[in-house]
Amino acid sequence: MFKRVQRWWALALILFVVDWITKQLVESNLFYGQEIPVLPFFDLTLRYNTGAAFSFLAQAGGWQRWFFSVIALAVVVGISWRLVKIAHENRWEVLSLTFILGGAIGNLYDRLVYGHVVDFIQLHWQQSWYFPAFNVADSAITIGVILMLLESVIVKKPEGTKK
Repeated sequence: MFKRVQRWWALALILFVVDWITKQLVESNLFYGQEIPVLPFFDLTLRYNTGAAFSFLAQAGGWQRWFFSVIALAVVVGISWRLVKIAHENRWEVLSLTFILGGAIGNLYDRLVYGHVVDFIQLHWQQSWYFPAFNVADSAITIGVILMLLESVIVKKPEGTKK
């Protein structure tokens, strides 16, 4: 049973390592708040997020670090359990959960080690509209959710099966 899920855990680990390496590169080469234009709509920057998505609860006083860490840990355990159960059944769902798992581990690591999540990808439109900065882990989670949504719409389930 565990052999089937090893490759998916390996992919999650690879996503975590890519996330960690990119964050280390940004932290060692940029100072906080610095923006380096890469494309007309994309900058590299260094930001810290003590909250959740879009800095939700970022100014909450510190308790949110542990709150979001517990949630991320529950997600990691829950997804790992689910992967063991379905590793051989539905590749789309397994792939989507693996991306979410890799991203959750990356951001959990940041919260536990630094007390904040390191963000560095800044998208904007003509220097007037800015999307909140994000990172590789956030991207992996987003890709996982998109794959899950696509799977629910595109993949046909055999009659009589339950999800």
